[in-house]
Amino acid sequence: MNNTMNNSPPPIWHHLPTETLPEHLGVDAASGFSEHEAANRREKFGLNRLTPKKGKSAIMLFLSQFHHSLIYILLVSGFVTGFLKSWLDAGVIFGVVLVNAVIGFIQEMNALKAIAALAHALSVSAAVLRDGVRIVIAAEDLVPGDIVFLQSGDKVPADLRLLRSRELQIDESALTGESVPVEKQTEPLPSDTLLADRSNLAYSSTLVTYGAGVGIVIETGDRTEIGRINRLISEATELETPLTQKIAKFSEFLMWFIIGLAALTFVAGWLRGEAPIDTFIASVALAVAAIPEGLPVAVTITLAIGVRRMARRHAIIRKLPAVETLGGTSIICSDKTGTLTQNQMTVQAIYAGGACFEVRGAGYSPEGDFCLDQQAVKPANHETLIEILKAGLLCNDARLVEDAEGWHIEGNPTEGALLVAAHKAGLHHGPLQQTHPRLDAIPFESAYQFMATLHHNQASDTRHIYLKGSVESILKRCATAFDADLNPVALEPESIQQQVSELAARGLRVLAFARGERAAEDTSQVNHEHVAEGLTFLGLQAMIDPPRPEVIDAVAHCRRAGIRVKMITGDHIGTAIAIAKQIGLTGENEPLLALDGRALAEIPDQDFAEITDHTTVFARVAPEQKLRLVTALQSRGHIVAMTGDGVNDAPALRQANIGVAMGITGTEVSKEAAAMVLTDDNFATIAAAVEEGRGVYDNLVKFITWTLPTNIGQGLVILIAVFAGIVLPILPGQVLWLNMTTAVLLGLPLAFETKEPDIMRLPPRQPEQPILTGLLMFRTLLVGLMLAACAFALFEWELMHDEPVEKARTAAVNVFAVGQAFYLLNCRSLTHSMFKLGLFSNLWVWGGIAAMMLAQVAFIYLPTMNWLFHTQALGYEEWLLTLAGGVAVYLVIGVEKFLRARLASADPQVKQVSGYRHEGGDLLAYRDSLIASQQALVYSRWALGFAVFAALLSVATAILVFLN
Repeated sequence: MNNTMNNSPPPIWHHLPTETLPEHLGVDAASGFSEHEAANRREKFGLNRLTPKKGKSAIMLFLSQFHHSLIYILLVSGFVTGFLKSWLDAGVIFGVVLVNAVIGFIQEMNALKAIAALAHALSVSAAVLRDGVRIVIAAEDLVPGDIVFLQSGDKVPADLRLLRSRELQIDESALTGESVPVEKQTEPLPSDTLLADRSNLAYSSTLVTYGAGVGIVIETGDRTEIGRINRLISEATELETPLTQKIAKFSEFLMWFIIGLAALTFVAGWLRGEAPIDTFIASVALAVAAIPEGLPVAVTITLAIGVRRMARRHAIIRKLPAVETLGGTSIICSDKTGTLTQNQMTVQAIYAGGACFEVRGAGYSPEGDFCLDQQAVKPANHETLIEILKAGLLCNDARLVEDAEGWHIEGNPTEGALLVAAHKAGLHHGPLQQTHPRLDAIPFESAYQFMATLHHNQASDTRHIYLKGSVESILKRCATAFDADLNPVALEPESIQQQVSELAARGLRVLAFARGERAAEDTSQVNHEHVAEGLTFLGLQAMIDPPRPEVIDAVAHCRRAGIRVKMITGDHIGTAIAIAKQIGLTGENEPLLALDGRALAEIPDQDFAEITDHTTVFARVAPEQKLRLVTALQSRGHIVAMTGDGVNDAPALRQANIGVAMGITGTEVSKEAAAMVLTDDNFATIAAAVEEGRGVYDNLVKFITWTLPTNIGQGLVILIAVFAGIVLPILPGQVLWLNMTTAVLLGLPLAFETKEPDIMRLPPRQPEQPILTGLLMFRTLLVGLMLAACAFALFEWELMHDEPVEKARTAAVNVFAVGQAFYLLNCRSLTHSMFKLGLFSNLWVWGGIAAMMLAQVAFIYLPTMNWLFHTQALGYEEWLLTLAGGVAVYLVIGVEKFLRARLASADPQVKQVSGYRHEGGDLLAYRDSLIASQQALVYSRWALGFAVFAALLSVATAILVFLN
């Protein structure tokens, strides 16, 4: 029995000789496992997949919906009301709480299902030997001892010890952070070899970039190196989002405020000699009136709508509050390759025959022109250009393939770029291989830095050797060069090196090409002796992974919004700077500061945060430095979004305020650590998600600004009634009806409001800014006072005309319903009128108002509702007075917004602040506090006086009616 099959410590796999591995794992290397044996081992070891972080069960997820300060008050009120045998009111309270819990539970379950679907869509497969036959199976079905075949482009499906390797290179950056692919071999290594130096192992989730190999599975699932790190990271503590912190503080404050008011109400009633039961019911009514029961539902649904909108834009949100966090993002730390760039190497310049040709087009699509001195040229008219393109196509092991999803490369990306460039000139691999069949090859080896292939040119019956490699390796083998007409001329190394320097300064990776001649009667083999000297220099092909076209606009979009984008990459600093300039990470007149990992390591701790805050590009960054960077930026008060795809990125993703993992290239560990997953690995998606996040937060603020006046108004009505010693104008059951129906039918349509046009022209809000600013609190109190005054006035007016108290209460409730409908139209935008937004741009609002009016008609006129809520039918006079109150609310707030906008545009100080810019082009970091202070000054001059006058007039009217 091998060591893996028993309880003894596992072998040191990288130390064992290759020939002993099958014996240790109990497998025949020539035939692999039978399906029966594989099934037995799968039963023993489990599926080859990472165990997801243990989440809440469905029951616990449902119970967690009750874990809210405001819900606790409702539950206590419901139990006490039931104890006093007010079963109807208690039933209504519990019904509201249950509806809220069910809605929140459904939304969170939907989010979890979306993540599970994404994980399923991103599963990989593996080529394996079973019963002596090579087949392809799902990677999760692998077991220890399986023989696995690897080739370029494969993702390693489990931890493997390599049995055979043919120029195998694997990108292990996902695990180790090493930016350069690691060359693999099969010889045993010392037992104390470090993880990153175990070149005879291939690790799960790493990517084969070149060559081929065969390995034997040594560990699967959670026992792999990736799995081990996954367990450690999943145990880390996550930061609370700004929204959860603000809602928690807001709820806690509201809870104690409501408890204090309820206690004060009870004491006041008791001192007046009221019956304890009546006084307690009044206190419950006040508590129920002051609680925004619809707030938890609205927050959950608004965030869920944001999640769905982001999913349509290729961003999967794993945690609902992360939607809002995106809206406050002030810095995005982005990886370069595949996120800012296309991850498709593209030849952009070719130096041949003494001339430098520009190559148009980007990515793997073989479409583009060749230009010389800004003029389009035909490659066929330039023999040396055709010859160097031919060399890049023939001295090549990659394949350019087109399928339903477009063009892609099978093989090394660098070789793929050479194929695409040749295709743009009309050279195609199949026909050229037929006329120039390959006879032999010298594969690329890092020790020699070149690759060579021998071809038979059937047209001239000659044999050509084509070489490609580093400039230094190729130049020292060349004696001559080709001129523009493909004639040998003297080699000028200085001129070539100058051209190399110019291309490298543009961030381009440069490959050199050469050609050697062999007589047709010579052997069909090529070796190092044949390419040691005497070759003819063909020229240079320079390439880069170009930026995604949409990224340039996305970065500009972020800059206008006051969001700084920083590039963190393992690539060379020159290439990183070139891409940063192309995508516009800084303005035209701004310096682009860049640091590499070595320079970062030398910065003292006391200066690190300030220096990195002003640096735009970080190159050759080690994994631990990413975490240090994020922490430093957060210490400067920034809300940081961090992108990553590897295990080495996971600590920084977890530390960031919003971790963003790549859905295509990302490891399961990075996805587990992140709050958002991009299904297209595109930076533009992050910018779009930030825009959605801002829209979601705006809609939440709109809802809270809209809903609180009802609670304030109802609370004031009940408080005044208790202190005045009169009958309650509104009962607890009626309050709950009003709060829940208005929240669902009127408030939730605000979640569907489209983003305001200037939302991405504003800087990020400050983390310490409360949900409601001083200006919005003022507006909330103003509307609350107006609603309270109108409701109390109409209630007393009904009683003065000898109407039953049930009818008077019905009229008071109707004031709040209609007043909230009119105020809703003002809350579609906190700054603009609904006419500027478009009267019918959000049909949900009008549908909600219509539904609310139908619900009120049922509340007022249906006998069953009259019995349940103690209501009575109203006449047309009550409706006219109610509508007048609603129109008054709309007009007062409309005029207040109009005056504020006019005064803000006229005040030079406010005008300066509202531009959010200074000469450098950056947006002011503290826009929100400056805007608040300046606009508060404007209020003190004009709007405040007008609004206070309107509120006092409404309250005075109510008092006069009451006294009469």
